Amino acid sequence: MARKQTQIAATLPLVAIDLGSDTVRAMAARRIAPDLFQILGVEERPQKLGNVCVEQGIITQSSNAGYVIAEVLKLLANRIGADELPTAFVSVGGQSMQIVAVHSKRDQARRKEVTQALLDEMEQECKEKIELRNQEVAVLGLVPSFFKLDDKEQDDIPTPDQRAAIVEAHYIAFYGRKAIDTQLQKSFSQAGRSIEHVFVRPETLLSTFATCDGNHVLLNGCAVLDFGAQTTSFTAYKGGQYLINRVIPKGGYHITRMLEQQGMSFATAEVLKKQYGYASPDLVEKDARLRIPAVPEIGGDMIISLTELASAIELKLQEILAPLLEELRKVESRITTLYITGGGSMLNGMADYIQSKTSVDVQYGAHNLLLHRDTEEKYLSPKYTSLVGTILLGQDYRDNHKDQLVRKPGFLDRVKESTLDMFIDQE
Repeated sequence: MARKQTQIAATLPLVAIDLGSDTVRAMAARRIAPDLFQILGVEERPQKLGNVCVEQGIITQSSNAGYVIAEVLKLLANRIGADELPTAFVSVGGQSMQIVAVHSKRDQARRKEVTQALLDEMEQECKEKIELRNQEVAVLGLVPSFFKLDDKEQDDIPTPDQRAAIVEAHYIAFYGRKAIDTQLQKSFSQAGRSIEHVFVRPETLLSTFATCDGNHVLLNGCAVLDFGAQTTSFTAYKGGQYLINRVIPKGGYHITRMLEQQGMSFATAEVLKKQYGYASPDLVEKDARLRIPAVPEIGGDMIISLTELASAIELKLQEILAPLLEELRKVESRITTLYITGGGSMLNGMADYIQSKTSVDVQYGAHNLLLHRDTEEKYLSPKYTSLVGTILLGQDYRDNHKDQLVRKPGFLDRVKESTLDMFIDQE
C-alpha cells in the first residue's frame, strides 16, 4: 500500500532552514509558552568549495541543493528522534530582492467576519498583481503593513472576531528574479520535502528583535545590518513601512579571501579572522604577534601582529560597508536603533566600529529571550538569529492555518524535477 503523503502541519515539529552561502543549517523547535521556544536540535552542512549550490543567497544548483536539504533534514530527524521531517519553513534573501507597496480591497456587501480565508485570498491577489505586471519576477514574501476595516486603520492583522463590510489589506512585497523562487521549489521537491511557507529574511530578523525588545522599536524606527558570508544587507523600517532594503554581494567570505591572498590557506585565514580579527586597529586592546603557517608554495611560517591584521581587515570592511553606511545616513533622523547580526557581525569590535560611524544607537540583535533558559550558549550566536526568527514566524503562520496539510513530494515529482534540471543546471 502506498505510504500516506499528507499530514496536518501542526502535528509536526517546527523546522526552519537557512540556506546560507557558506553553510546550510536546519533547526527543529517546539513552542513551550507564548513567544518562547525550546530548540530540539540543529544540524548544519558546510558547502564544499567547487560544489557550491547557494551563492549570495540564491540557489544556483537545485539538484545539489536538494541533496543538501535532504541530508540536513535526515540528520536533524535522527537527532531529535523523529521518523521524518517532511516540511520546513524557509527564509530567503538575495541581492536582487526589491520592495514595493501593494494593496487589495474587498467589499463583503455587509458587516461580517474578516476570515483568514479572505485575508489569504487578498494576499494572493497582491502577489498576482505584481507577477502579472512583470513575467520575469516572483514575489518572495508579503509583509503586512496595515489594514483598514470600514475605513478604520489598524496595524494588527484582523482577527476572526472582527467584522467589517469593506476590508483593505496593505502589504510590502519583496520580489526578485523568478529563478529564485523556481530553484527553491525545485530543490525541495528533489529533496522529497515540502515548503510549509517562505518568509523574507528582513521580516524574520525584525520580528525577532521587536519580540525581544518590544514593538516600540518598530514604531520608533530601527534598522538591521545583516553581515553574511557572501552578502551584506541593510534594512530600515519605521511605523509599518520599509524605508530601505539594500543588499550588496560582499561579506565575511571576502575578508577571508583578502587574508588568504597574503600567503596563507583559506582555512587558516578563516580561523585567524574569527579568533583574532578586529574591525579596526584602534580597537585592539593589547598588540601581539602571531606565527601562522604559509601556503606550501611559500613554505615556512608568517608573522603578523594583531594591529596589522586589524588594519587589513578594516580596509576590506570599509569597502563592504561604505554603500550601506551611505544608506544609513539617509535615514538616521528617522530611526533610533541599528541592530547588527549575521555571522560576520561576530568580528571583534564590530558594534564599536559601526557606532563610530553613526549617531544611531548600535547594538547586537539578540534572540535569547525567545529561547528556553537552558538553551546551549552556542545557539545564542548571531548566526542562528534568522533560524530562530523563522521558527517564530512559522509558529504564527501555523496559528493562523491550524488545519493546513503538508504534502511530501512523491517519486514521480522528484523524477520530473531531476529530468528538467539535467538541462537547466547545465545551462
